[in-house]
Amino acid sequence: MTRPGALSGPLGGHLAMLAFSGLVAGSFALGGRIANEVDPAAFNAMRFTLSTGVVAGIVLVRGGVAKGTFRAPWRYLVLGGLYAAYFVAMFEGLKTAPPVSSAAVFTLTPVMSAVFGWFMLRQVTTPRIALALAIGAAGALWVIFRADIDALIAFEIGRGEAIFFLGCIAHAAYTPAVRLLNRGEPILGFTLGTLTAATLILMVWGAPGLVSFDFAGARPLVWVTMFYTAFMATSVTVLLLQFAAMRLPSSKVMAYTYLVPSWVALWMIALGDGVPPVLILAGVALTVVALVLLLKDEPAHRPAAAPGHAGR
Repeated sequence: MTRPGALSGPLGGHLAMLAFSGLVAGSFALGGRIANEVDPAAFNAMRFTLSTGVVAGIVLVRGGVAKGTFRAPWRYLVLGGLYAAYFVAMFEGLKTAPPVSSAAVFTLTPVMSAVFGWFMLRQVTTPRIALALAIGAAGALWVIFRADIDALIAFEIGRGEAIFFLGCIAHAAYTPAVRLLNRGEPILGFTLGTLTAATLILMVWGAPGLVSFDFAGARPLVWVTMFYTAFMATSVTVLLLQFAAMRLPSSKVMAYTYLVPSWVALWMIALGDGVPPVLILAGVALTVVALVLLLKDEPAHRPAAAPGHAGR
């Protein structure tokens, strides 16, 4: 049985990221179907507005934000800007980049996150974690390219991939930045600050697209995707990500992105696109091996405040 309080430590962080990866996969599965029908900044401005409203309601029900949560508001602008940039780049990149290439770029995020983790927090990636990252990357690529070596060799970086790569850099920096900039604020209030900042940024960024958006003419799938991404892939995932980022090293947090292609395959089956070829299961197995390596012999790791703010 899970010991009382165990979920407040590394185990809770791992479970949060397992759920995170499944919910993010839904964004890829649904977002790929509407990317060419919406303005990326405008679409994300609307989803973030909905998401922020949900989290604000939860915060109010729970008694409001803790005193001092919104001190140094520049921190939320930094985090919100990184988060907003990732999602806009994702939808913008999907307009011209094949989903396979975009997913391949996404698998670079854990490695970049480990680099940012070292620069921001001096988190050191051990040989075991590095091995897990490498195995996970190999398994993810195998899944992404559907066990087709020729497709992997023929990979070329185009404009859409380059745009999405910039977004992935922002995503990779976001994880250690959460831990660096948090000054002991409760996760829920900290999340509200991040989402509010992201919403404000996107409202300005997406203003032209919001004015021209055809609310009446948008097909139902656009609204389904918007509500899913607002509530499940934004409100919930940002909570999960910030929860995990306070309990796990950045490289381990982002390693769960290796599961996204496998989750996407399950999403595609659920959406009626059929079962992937049997060879794809080899890649899925590699991602599982990577996660086993990440979970094995997890050292005790208590949540830490940002450097210079210990004990606050």
